[in-house]
Amino acid sequence: MLAEGRRTAKERSITNVGWVEAMAEDIPQAAPGPYRAVTFGLSFHWTDEVQVAEAVYDALEPGGGLALIAHTVGGRPVPPSPGPPPIPHEEIEALVEQYLGPTRRAGQGTPPVRTHRFEDVLRQTRFGAPQALFAPGVPDLLRDTESVLSGYFSMSWAAPHLFGDRAEDFAAEVRELLAARSPDGLFWDWPGDTEVILARKP
Repeated sequence: MLAEGRRTAKERSITNVGWVEAMAEDIPQAAPGPYRAVTFGLSFHWTDEVQVAEAVYDALEPGGGLALIAHTVGGRPVPPSPGPPPIPHEEIEALVEQYLGPTRRAGQGTPPVRTHRFEDVLRQTRFGAPQALFAPGVPDLLRDTESVLSGYFSMSWAAPHLFGDRAEDFAAEVRELLAARSPDGLFWDWPGDTEVILARKP
């Protein structure tokens, strides 16, 4: 990700960006700020949430904000399909379970078990109660078979290395499943709405 960011910045002649590789818990030492805004895109749940939120609070300027960004599907109004069938996520995830077992993997271990919401975490910090904002998700996003497969391989719980020498077998089964669901190889992908949990420092 850092390499891609550097490459894109160079292509666009952007020179006012700094690139730091560090744990979020090390923000005070690695990138002390101050900042007007700090964002986490689908990543805050991988951290020691209360500790990191407090570190971000210290790094923000007065009036600055913390934004936690995620895709939210549950409870959101689903738009109509533009035509192609939806991605058969339940069936693909069942295939992942057949290959990797019922315990969801993540990297070299397992993901953290979460029984709380981001709002619950932030209420425990100096930020206090945050605000939730929603932006409509893309209603007519279409993906082909290879895009669907690569999307699964990009997930921490379905990364190619987890399958070992069976990765190609898994890929073949996914392609077969998708071909049966959509002969022309196109699928509708509604990622949900974009939810932003916004907390401000007074």
